[in-house]
Amino acid sequence: MVQSRHPSDRHPGATRAGRRIYDLLRAQMADGTLVPGARAPSTRALAAELAVSRTTVTAAYEQLVAEGFLVTSPGRSARVASPLAAPAPSATQASRRVERAPALSAFGRRLTGIGMPALPGAEPVGIDFQYGAVASRDFPTLLWRRAYQAELLRQQPSLCYAPPEGDARLRSALQGYLRRARGLACQAGQIVVVHGAQQAIDLCARLLLDAGDAFAFEEPGYPMARRCFEATGARCLSMPVDEHGLDTARLSQDERVRLAYVTPSHQFPLGGVLPIGRRLELLQWAGQRDAWIVEDDYDGEFRYGQRPIDALQSIDTDGRVIYIGTFSKALSPQLRLGYLVLPPALVPVFRQAKRLADRHAPVLEQRVLASLIDSGAYERHVRRMRRENERRRTALLDAVARHLPGDVRLSGTAAGLHMVLWLPMLRSRDEPALVAAARGQGVGIYPVTPLFANPELPMQPRPAGLILGYASLRTDQIAQGIRSLAAVVAQMAHRAPG
Repeated sequence: MVQSRHPSDRHPGATRAGRRIYDLLRAQMADGTLVPGARAPSTRALAAELAVSRTTVTAAYEQLVAEGFLVTSPGRSARVASPLAAPAPSATQASRRVERAPALSAFGRRLTGIGMPALPGAEPVGIDFQYGAVASRDFPTLLWRRAYQAELLRQQPSLCYAPPEGDARLRSALQGYLRRARGLACQAGQIVVVHGAQQAIDLCARLLLDAGDAFAFEEPGYPMARRCFEATGARCLSMPVDEHGLDTARLSQDERVRLAYVTPSHQFPLGGVLPIGRRLELLQWAGQRDAWIVEDDYDGEFRYGQRPIDALQSIDTDGRVIYIGTFSKALSPQLRLGYLVLPPALVPVFRQAKRLADRHAPVLEQRVLASLIDSGAYERHVRRMRRENERRRTALLDAVARHLPGDVRLSGTAAGLHMVLWLPMLRSRDEPALVAAARGQGVGIYPVTPLFANPELPMQPRPAGLILGYASLRTDQIAQGIRSLAAVVAQMAHRAPG
């Protein structure tokens, strides 16, 4: 039977007696005391029997009528509705229903067959090198609270739906910020605000790929992006990366390629920066095939020792690059706010898709961000976070040099909020055991193998690799965590076959 709130939940003035009457009649309908079509007790008789006012009984009856459990007609007593519920299924029917797969669309069927990256362990660990996480104490709480309160108190003519592309103030503020920080020249009208970079990637997948198409993807790369593209039915063509990022000389020439996904400012996860020659080759490749380039600039604001590398989109003269930016690394991934900078030809369809997906991103938070960017507070915060994360980066480099063997190797150290640690004394197949052993010592580490579309080539065994995020940790935690990890690595290396 359908569950609903009783009268006292819906009407604050209703009495406990009204609730008891409502529950009593519902229970009698459920157990068969009042069968479908049966006449309900009169309100006068029930009031007298229960020693309550007739008004209380009448209110309970009105609620049951409103919910469809009782039916009334002029001059006649209330009767139990018929039928109240579908008959209970037999045991055979129930077992068949459990065994039968749900009817899904082609997209839904593809999703059920896609393995998703494992979520972080439910049990927290003392020192967690989780990549993508940032320190809660780094969030500009006072600045955010003041700006939020000011926007909350600002009078609006009405509270209505906003444009799907995002708040005009934020898009205008982003236009100026991107020119200053990322060398990216665009119009505010090219910007669409979304629920984080993940929604931006999903919109690109849905709007630019069909089943049977192909897409070029960095190997290794960001698995949640790869899964989004694969869910469309398109085929992943893994493109190798080296210390400079995507190897453009080996880009696929398959005529079905419609899109390439890249992280040129800080390749995820290995950390290479795509040099200008390869950037130009990539743009030329896309132009020749009428393909799109999705540039995920997930942490491009964090580069150490020199100014951040300009975005690939800044040298795109043919309108091939879709730029994705996010506030997750500078502020918080929990904000779920990011943005797309689109070639003008794509703006109308992306706006429409955003509108159909969820109308628009939260407006109040957008206006708070616009206020922080316009005042200069956001950029001051980013500079402060760059200094803080450089301290953490230095602490990680020092701890690895001090506690781990000299033949270990680090990649991606010049930028971003994580590094990849390669352990030549162990093989990639040892990563799960290494992760479990470290977790037993209160240290959270994350293997690199799940980020490969083709995890292991039989003729080229790969050393064990770990992605070490450091943006959420204190420098003393980093040192302690690497010291504990070193002990685990030494123990496993001692047991490993020669």
